[in-house]
Amino acid sequence: MKKKIILPMLAVILLNSCKQDEKILNSLSDYNMTMETKGYHLGDKINLPKEVTDNAESIAISFGDKETQSLNIDPKYFTLGDNMVSFNIKLKSGETISQDATINVFAKSPETNLHYTIVKEYPHNPKNFVQGFQLEGNTIFESDGQHGTSQILKYDLGNTNAIVATPQAQDIFSEGATIVGDKVYQLTWQNKKGFIYNKSDLKLIKEFPYPNIIGEGWGLTFDGTNLLLSDGTKNIYFLNPNDPSKVIKTISVAGNNQVFDQLNELEYHDGYLYSNVWQKPIILKINPKTGEVVAKLDLSEIVKINQKGSDDVLNGIAFKGNNMLITGKNWSKIYEISLQ
Repeated sequence: MKKKIILPMLAVILLNSCKQDEKILNSLSDYNMTMETKGYHLGDKINLPKEVTDNAESIAISFGDKETQSLNIDPKYFTLGDNMVSFNIKLKSGETISQDATINVFAKSPETNLHYTIVKEYPHNPKNFVQGFQLEGNTIFESDGQHGTSQILKYDLGNTNAIVATPQAQDIFSEGATIVGDKVYQLTWQNKKGFIYNKSDLKLIKEFPYPNIIGEGWGLTFDGTNLLLSDGTKNIYFLNPNDPSKVIKTISVAGNNQVFDQLNELEYHDGYLYSNVWQKPIILKINPKTGEVVAKLDLSEIVKINQKGSDDVLNGIAFKGNNMLITGKNWSKIYEISLQ
């Protein structure tokens, strides 16, 4: 008789336990879905539902190989943008339940809006599909894209005739480029490799393979120590110019209420990273230590004048002193603008 009574009781206990676990997980799921859209900011507290906290003995958040029990958006654990995590909850009943979630993190402070005045206009070869753009002295170094016509070239600002140009093979689609000392580094889009040239004559010195984590080459700049590379995602990769096949660190880029991806042509100036966003008439000013977008520059009026087709997008940032030079793919002009 005792066995017949105990077994149904155990079944009831297990059923109630399963229902309770399901209720807790559903509550956590609803909360996470809401916050995935709303997002957090660095320093925010993760306010889990009472259904979860009242039944939990401990709660941990794991990020693959690291874990924290702090329910705060701590930059030691969280990056800007999407963070794929698991909530591991030890219940007061002794059970442990887990649930995967995406935690979106935005910059704490709203970005400011930069304003500009056009100082001067220069001619630009409208045949050039600008992928990389940098000024040194009065010389523009430009990476020109497209299969079959890709090249690296340099010319004097104010003149469209190349001083020297080095063409790429037919299968190469050139991307971002930057100057490092007496060398020029250039990316390719999908060939998983970059090129290094002599700055003086643009003769090829060698090639280098991309780190495995990088799928495509988009933008490239140099901060005085590291190469900074974008690959069309929200990420910026820091590479050692002496060994550009290894990633030193990665940052993700986000503003106060959105994550930015499709980061394209890059320029480093006076402690900040500037980035075009593909197909958008804006330039982002980014803190390279954190990935936070601190300011945005809206160039819609200039883009309207120069964008004749869907490919003719804003894509070219350089600095002439404290003034910025901007251009785009197949544009006939380079603009020198003063920022306010």
